[in-house]
Amino acid sequence: MDLEREILALLDETLGLVGRGFAFTRATPLLGALPELDSMAVVALLTGIEERFGFTIEDDEIDGATFSTVGSLVDFVASKLAHPA
Repeated sequence: MDLEREILALLDETLGLVGRGFAFTRATPLLGALPELDSMAVVALLTGIEERFGFTIEDDEIDGATFSTVGSLVDFVASKLAHPA
């Protein structure tokens, strides 16, 4: 599984980016840079991550830094996969 590609697909699908998400890189800023990524979209994205990767995300595990860039989001998911609670 290519984790970064999976995250890009989930971003594209959840935010309705119609393919634009696949051009993102690890350095692409997310929160505050994408108008589509509002508070409701963050909740939908977290739910999508939980469903796609089969783990639960607790409220105290995430903060704004998690959604700073594509890379920070990929790293968060990789950490959860490596150390499931």
